[in-house]
Amino acid sequence: MDFLRPTTLAEALAVKAERPDAVPIAGGTDVMVELNFDHRRPAALLDLTRIDELRTWSDGDELRIGSGVPYVRIIEELGAQLPGLAMASRTVGSPQIRNRGTVGGNLGAASPAGDTHPVLLASDAVIEVASVRGTRMIEADDFYVGVKRNSLEPDELITAIHLAPAAGPQQFSKVGTRNAMVIAVCSFALSLHPGEKRVGAAVGSAAPTPRRARDAEEFLNHALDFDNPRPLLDSVKREFGELVSQAASPIDDVRGSAAYRKHALAVMARRTLGWTWQEFLTEEQACA
Repeated sequence: MDFLRPTTLAEALAVKAERPDAVPIAGGTDVMVELNFDHRRPAALLDLTRIDELRTWSDGDELRIGSGVPYVRIIEELGAQLPGLAMASRTVGSPQIRNRGTVGGNLGAASPAGDTHPVLLASDAVIEVASVRGTRMIEADDFYVGVKRNSLEPDELITAIHLAPAAGPQQFSKVGTRNAMVIAVCSFALSLHPGEKRVGAAVGSAAPTPRRARDAEEFLNHALDFDNPRPLLDSVKREFGELVSQAASPIDDVRGSAAYRKHALAVMARRTLGWTWQEFLTEEQACA
């Protein structure tokens, strides 16, 4: 197995063009597990850890987060601007894993159970990918194409994630077989966009890919009154939970049954809606 260590992004893209079979490695929290258990044996590893361009973030009208920025920095440096992503990042593995793992790696692995995926979908993230042929932007909705499959071309690398700072409350919830260091049985993210009078909602670990809960979003877009917010009726929360559950197409596996996943998603959707809407009401009352 060849071990390739570029020091600049341009060099990394050139290597990837020459060796499209090379597997990128940044934190190594997914790749090294697969290697250790002999689940894959690539011809080459492309080490991205020495590329400074991938380990920085910048702000403005939107945030550009380098694909090599680890979870711990998202929590500490971007938690106020991206609360949903910070919440999801806190649920990833142990402190050691959060120090090494990256959102870029989560995207590259494209596991349906990846913790950050529902937040990226609910927050309308755009994925920046690059090759020697140039840069292109892929909406998160179009990035996931199958179980552990994404829309990258063989010569492309994920370079950054683009997200607007949260304009309203966000929440992330996850069910696992224990409280910490666990792969999600299912997960859910909700993001309020008050200026656009709409919501974003997405499920994880409950379908072949992470996916938006479109019917649930559409229901809330009509049910919520952002101009004159009032406490939510229980019937609204229940209907939203059922629509989120219907968006999933889970399977039975060692972590949980399909029926349990659907039930858990409905519960998480009801709870996160209650939390986010109450936070929005509190903010509106404080402004008034």
